[in-house]
Amino acid sequence: MSQSDRQFEESTKGGWVMGTTAFAGVLLATLGSFQILQGLAAVLEDEVFVRGVEYSYKLDLTTWGWWLMLLGAAAVAVGIGIALNNVVANIAGLVLAFLSALSNFAFLPYYPFWSILVIAFDALVIWAICVQLARR
Repeated sequence: MSQSDRQFEESTKGGWVMGTTAFAGVLLATLGSFQILQGLAAVLEDEVFVRGVEYSYKLDLTTWGWWLMLLGAAAVAVGIGIALNNVVANIAGLVLAFLSALSNFAFLPYYPFWSILVIAFDALVIWAICVQLARR
């Protein structure tokens, strides 16, 4: 680590950037864990999710549940990598947060409040990772 990197990390701004990155990693891992549980609920018991209004596309909840579990498992692994300040994990975290937001947008008719909340947290993760990548 160079002298300028060390000085940046010891500064207030550096502390905020590193703290924001650690937060993004932990938040992504937490969201991934929630998606695993959401996917498990969709696979084991389709009746948990009730579709409200007629939507332009319909999803097979069992298939969607498997997708959410795979996405969630990847998010947990990548979130841990982000918390450990891995550059590749930062890039993968951007992709996974985007896919998570897109997936939850498609899941809106089945679980609207939860989907909106996850999309908002995904946006926060994307912002935090972009702050970290802009620093590099």
